[in-house]
Amino acid sequence: MARDTVETHFIEAVAALTAAPARDPGRPVREGSPLTGEQARTLFHRQVDSRLLDIAARWLRERDEGFYTIGSAGHEGNAAVAAALRPTDPALLHYRSGAFYLTRSEQAGRLPDQGLRDVLLGLCAAAEEPVAGGRHKVFGHPDLAIIPQTSTIASHLPRAVGVAFAVERGRALGVPTAWPDDAIVVCSFGDASVNHASALTGLNTAAYATHQGQAMPILFVCEDNGIGISVRTPKGWVEAAARRPGIAYFPADGCDLVEAHDAAVRAAEHVRTHRSPAFLHLRTVRLMGHAGSDVEVAYRTQRELRADLERDPLVAGARLLVEAGLVTPEELLRKYESTREHVLRIALETTRAPRLGSAAEIMAPIAPRRPDLIAKIAPLAADPSARERAFAGTPPEAEKPMTLAQSINRTLADALAVHPEMMVFGEDVAKKGGVYGVTRGLQKRFGAGRVFDTHLDEQAILGLALGSGVSRLLPVPEIQYLAYLHNALDQIRGEAATLSFFSKGAYRNPLVVRVAGYAYQKGFGGHFHNDNAVAALRDIPGLVIASPSRPDDASAMLRTCLAAARTEGSVCVFLEPIALYHTKDLFEDGDGGWLAPYTPPSRWSETHVPIGRARSYGDGRDLTIATFGNGVRMSLRAAVRLTQEGYSCRVLDLRWLAPLPIDDLLRSAELTGKVLIADETRHTGAVSEGIVAELVDAGFSGQIARVTSSDSFVPLGAAADHVLLSEEEIEQAARKLLG
Repeated sequence: MARDTVETHFIEAVAALTAAPARDPGRPVREGSPLTGEQARTLFHRQVDSRLLDIAARWLRERDEGFYTIGSAGHEGNAAVAAALRPTDPALLHYRSGAFYLTRSEQAGRLPDQGLRDVLLGLCAAAEEPVAGGRHKVFGHPDLAIIPQTSTIASHLPRAVGVAFAVERGRALGVPTAWPDDAIVVCSFGDASVNHASALTGLNTAAYATHQGQAMPILFVCEDNGIGISVRTPKGWVEAAARRPGIAYFPADGCDLVEAHDAAVRAAEHVRTHRSPAFLHLRTVRLMGHAGSDVEVAYRTQRELRADLERDPLVAGARLLVEAGLVTPEELLRKYESTREHVLRIALETTRAPRLGSAAEIMAPIAPRRPDLIAKIAPLAADPSARERAFAGTPPEAEKPMTLAQSINRTLADALAVHPEMMVFGEDVAKKGGVYGVTRGLQKRFGAGRVFDTHLDEQAILGLALGSGVSRLLPVPEIQYLAYLHNALDQIRGEAATLSFFSKGAYRNPLVVRVAGYAYQKGFGGHFHNDNAVAALRDIPGLVIASPSRPDDASAMLRTCLAAARTEGSVCVFLEPIALYHTKDLFEDGDGGWLAPYTPPSRWSETHVPIGRARSYGDGRDLTIATFGNGVRMSLRAAVRLTQEGYSCRVLDLRWLAPLPIDDLLRSAELTGKVLIADETRHTGAVSEGIVAELVDAGFSGQIARVTSSDSFVPLGAAADHVLLSEEEIEQAARKLLG
């Protein structure tokens, strides 16, 4: 394989070094440093290994056997960061972390070849790669406490803060997590990433918590090479962004192994001792371009490229070892050549490893479903004495029939009573009890450690949840309104939903996100409090979307979601129709038709609602009205009027928007031969589009029609009635379909 400029420069620079007298490798490699010569030599070998992996990646790409060429060249100083930590400290790394990964692998007692093979298998998309199994090239391993991250810029920072939060909160609650009690979290990223909203969320959340006296043991590591692909980072910008109240700042030359190591040791010690955040700013260089396809000369001068070559951390490391008398230049070059040959040989071997061979194999980790286990776990209740304490002597089944909001409140209380690892949090959920009172009284019963307010940042809320979930707690965050979820959707789409996929299920995100949504509420109108768009959620692979409309369904479905999260690590979004929170009546004032008694634990098994099962009202044979959310109440009212005119209708409450209850839908459709979909979401991207497609794909030959809300944002006041689905429109569409 031909050698590029970077490799040639390294060989020539090492050959030009002058050997020094041999010295004791047990002594500090530089005066005043705790790093010994032997430790420096070991770290340098891992740095070389990392560089050779980058060379192997380019070689594999040339042979069309490798599929990833973003490398770590110039960033090998992160080996020093790994050395400053414990192998049990959870790590969330960016994509230039080859040397960190190899060092952590060796710290954990593995042979150097094992770390090399892990990375090479990932480059070749081999199915036996230990974390992603060929689905993506990531740095991660279930035995190394390295949580795999995608290439999404900085999106892992909110989760990393969540992991640090979970370490401390788990200890405070006396609940075991996935990490040691004295663990610290390390989160690395590039200089361009500090500008991203998710990075700002992570840093701000850590500072916000520290400002209030909360422990937050996280080490942020910015590897600053001064450029994001082709866009330069202004000098001094990273330091300006890093210096925040409560976050200690530690700068170092990331190309100097000793300086990087010593600064990392000080930063890690600060975090571990004070349980407060630190920002380690490593100044690095980027060698070999952003990726294999990057032509740097198109946007960088030769002078800039030469300056980076002169700061090559491998050249600096070789000079350190030679001048310290730990090795001769000749020995270094012989070792380099033999290791190069060895790495390329392993790379060639990995090209023969089997790759993913079917869609089923690829998708296996996305949404594992064990309905029998979920059905067994969902009915679990606290013992009678614990329930008596939780409900102050009056269990909810002894209360009057409940509204939707009351039913969700009591179900959350029951779940908190039985699951000590469960937490409920979000904006205004604690003392206020939520904008609509859904969480009222929960903090008083279960304490501020388990029911608490967050600051107003949806990315932070979900990041805390993701970090808590991967740490084996059971987070139930609340997003105050559906419209607010879109601010932070990548935390679900790019982080929560992908984690199991990119780790073969080794890391999971048990999560139930409660979201107040849909339209029709009175007195609090406008788009941001009445959003009716769920299309951005429905195309996320593996995501469970629950959409209860009635109090009894909400209770059972919430228990199902919690069970799925606990058993399968499912990521669930629980959409709660705001307009139905306090609704009592169905057909006429005072009939109490929308209330329901709370089901006692003795009946939870028989009333269990499996994921993807609908609920049918009536046994009509002329028409099926398939609907959900607010549409259920409107459709039931319309169906009664149609029945009075001699039409035989049934209403099918889908209850689950993902996965859709296809079997129940088809069964009902075949019975009636006509299906009307009453869909309160927008016409374009509506849930009904998916329902129609499923019916057609299944070969349904009957008549299908749909009626939806308009392609509009929801305006204020009575104007909303012009763009939202109405009972009258449902009834008119039904009459048209019935002929």
